[in-house]
Amino acid sequence: MSLRTYIVDDEPLARDRIRALLERHADVEICGEANNGSDAVGEIRELRPDLVFLDVRMPGLDGFGVLRQIANDPATPVIIFVTAYDRYAVEAFTACALDFLLKPFNRARFEQALSRAKAALRSRDMQAEFRARLVELLADVRNGSQFSSRIVVKADGKHVFVPVSELRWVQAEGDYARLHVRKGSYLIRERMNTVESRLDPSRFLRIHRSTIVNLDHILEAHPGVGGDYIVRLDDGTDLSVSRSYRVNIQKFLDQAL
Repeated sequence: MSLRTYIVDDEPLARDRIRALLERHADVEICGEANNGSDAVGEIRELRPDLVFLDVRMPGLDGFGVLRQIANDPATPVIIFVTAYDRYAVEAFTACALDFLLKPFNRARFEQALSRAKAALRSRDMQAEFRARLVELLADVRNGSQFSSRIVVKADGKHVFVPVSELRWVQAEGDYARLHVRKGSYLIRERMNTVESRLDPSRFLRIHRSTIVNLDHILEAHPGVGGDYIVRLDDGTDLSVSRSYRVNIQKFLDQAL
C-alpha cells in the first residue's frame, strides 16, 4: 500500500525539496500540499493522509495550531515536524520523542525521519505512543515552557501521563530511568541526562550521577559518612549526595537559608 503523505510549509522551495525527496520512493503517494495552516487542517481531515510533514513557523495558523485542531481526530496522521532553528521547538520535540527535520536538512536525515515514520505506521503500539507524545507536546506548548510538564510512560499496556510535579525523585537503571512517585514508580527508556534536560532546574536537582531529586520533597539534608551528604525526602527516603554533585546541594542550602 502507498504511504499517503501531505506537505505543509509556507515556503515553496521547502515544499519542493520535500516533494523531490519523497518522489524517490515508489511506496509514497503525495496526496496534497498546503502553504498555510488553515487550508492544511481542512484538507488533512478530508484526505486523511498517513503522514504529514508540518512546518512549525507559518503566518496565521502555525504548526502547533494545526496540531491542536487535528490531534483529537480519530485518524490523526503521523507527523514529522519541519523547522528552522528554534530552540524551544527543538527541545520540545526532542523531549517528547517526536521526529523533526531541522532546516536545512540533508537527504540522509530526511531518509532517517521517513524510515521512522514508516516503522510507526506499521505498528499499532508505536502509533498509540506517537499520539500520546503529541498530547504531551501540546500540554508543554500551552504552558509555554521549554521543560516538560508531564512525562508519558507505558504501564500495563496503556500510556500514563505523569505530571512532573508528582515526581519525588528519579533513579538511573542502566539505559533506563525510574520515576518515583507517591504511589510507586515507572520505568522509562531514557538516560538520566535526557531526563535531566526535560526537568526545570529550579525545581529538580541532580545530586548523584544516578539521582535527580524534586526540591519540593526535600525534608532535610545532613552530613553522611566520608564527607558525603544525605538528603531525606518527606516520605522518609534517604538519598546520597555524591562528592562531585555536592556543590549543587550546597547552593540549594545557601539559597534556602
